[in-house]
Amino acid sequence: MTEQTTDVQARPDHYAPRRYRVRHSTIYTYDDDVQACYERGFLRPLETWSQQVVSNEVEVSPHPDVVGEHVDHFGNHSYYVEVRTPHRELVVAKTAFVDVAWPRPSMGSLNAFTVADAAARVAQEADPVEHAEYLLPSDLVDLGPDVRSYAESILWPDRPLGEALVGLYSTIYRDFSYELGATSVRTTLPELLKLRKGVCQDFAHLAVGCLRSVGLPARYVSGYVETSPPPGQPKLEGSDASHAWTSVLVPGGEWIDLDPTNDHFADSRYIVTAWGRDFRDVSPLKGVVFTEAKKSTLEVKVDVFRVNPDGSLS
Repeated sequence: MTEQTTDVQARPDHYAPRRYRVRHSTIYTYDDDVQACYERGFLRPLETWSQQVVSNEVEVSPHPDVVGEHVDHFGNHSYYVEVRTPHRELVVAKTAFVDVAWPRPSMGSLNAFTVADAAARVAQEADPVEHAEYLLPSDLVDLGPDVRSYAESILWPDRPLGEALVGLYSTIYRDFSYELGATSVRTTLPELLKLRKGVCQDFAHLAVGCLRSVGLPARYVSGYVETSPPPGQPKLEGSDASHAWTSVLVPGGEWIDLDPTNDHFADSRYIVTAWGRDFRDVSPLKGVVFTEAKKSTLEVKVDVFRVNPDGSLS
């Protein structure tokens, strides 16, 4: 359902291949000693049809007593970190170099199916377990009447699939305002539909809920997107952030990624870290600490820089 593009336009070709350096640091500080901490997170990007990991380095301070890695049920690289040295600051950082080349979705191929036809075809073709886990409701993706009503206003049964997917990300982009602090990780989709504001996590959950409501398996994707500084200004270290978007399974077994926060399909600016049913499956870092500390702070620093052919960063 996708096609590589060689069309050269005056504006940048966001589907052109490129290499990125991604640095993500999570820093916890406490006002008293932490005796031990046990953390789990996704500290390596995925290998996918759109990206290859050239290298990945993980650094933890204080030096961990145990570091383990395994591939979880969804195919993500899950790290376990155990630190039993008393500390008041924990730093977990990764630096990855990733080659990215997303194909452009083929609207002609997608529009060969209606939404209803696509749902029926995917049900026949998909692995039954994968089909069920990405179609059923999950902790943060409610499929109640409010979500179904919103979905049906965009993804009606006889609407061409490609047109419907564009309509989904564009409608969410138009209907909702991006506002930090308006929601939390516990905000439900019915609450979001009333608030009409939130962040990328909320909009990705809503798009996932809409797609599942009409029979199309959909997953929540966590990663990064390259951002650009204002014209004439340099890009600041640590100015980027993690991002979330949505992926939907279409006939032929392909996953199509779309970003309702930014009103377009995912392209070669997007770097995938992990995917799952919702945010709880892909939380970047979570764990348990043993401490008498009364206060703590969390700081996250993210850099996404494109690597030029000469090895310099842009």
